[in-house]
Amino acid sequence: MKVSIAIDGPAAAGKSTVAKIVAKRLNITYIDTGAMYRAYTWYCLENGINCQDEAACVAVIDKVHIELLENEVVLCNGTDVTEVIREPYVSSQVSYIASYKDIRLALVDLQREMARNKSVIMDGRDIGTYVLPDADIKIYQIASVEERATRRYDENVQKGIDCTLESVEEDVRKRDYIDSHRDFAPLKPAPDSILIDTSFMSVEEVVNTIIDIVNKKVKGESVNE
Repeated sequence: MKVSIAIDGPAAAGKSTVAKIVAKRLNITYIDTGAMYRAYTWYCLENGINCQDEAACVAVIDKVHIELLENEVVLCNGTDVTEVIREPYVSSQVSYIASYKDIRLALVDLQREMARNKSVIMDGRDIGTYVLPDADIKIYQIASVEERATRRYDENVQKGIDCTLESVEEDVRKRDYIDSHRDFAPLKPAPDSILIDTSFMSVEEVVNTIIDIVNKKVKGESVNE
């Protein structure tokens, strides 16, 4: 059975971590939409383009070619940007890029094509509401700002990225505001999404919860919670 799973939620809610594990457990394709926006942000920063200048960012659409390869490798115009797009200087600007309608339209076309003929799990801000509105299963994954900031800070420390917990929390709050207030496809739960608050859940618990929902869906059982 072909199945499509959409996971939405705010920054650092653990969506990508969970989606990757679920994809491996179910042997389906994981599509990291956030990495695509991060790669576009990296390109703008590398080329001296102000990420808060919508016209300038949109003007280079035809110059940015993003590829998602196996093993979570991300290429931008042939350059491996898998690690660098997670740096704080990219994280602090990506919500601006993701808010621009023309850029979203271009990347959404690519995302939908990836999901057209195979089982996928895709995470982002507007997967269930806009990218894959007909997804079989829609999850809206949240956690408190403090918990999300702590998780992102710990990730950065493990990767050797220089930052403070205070700066990460400030960035998370800023991204929440930008993502939820953008004019086009803002962050919000789809009406038929299932809310999972991960504030006090382990990654394994979240993964098992989602897999249980998928299994119920495959069996034709009700999954609305």
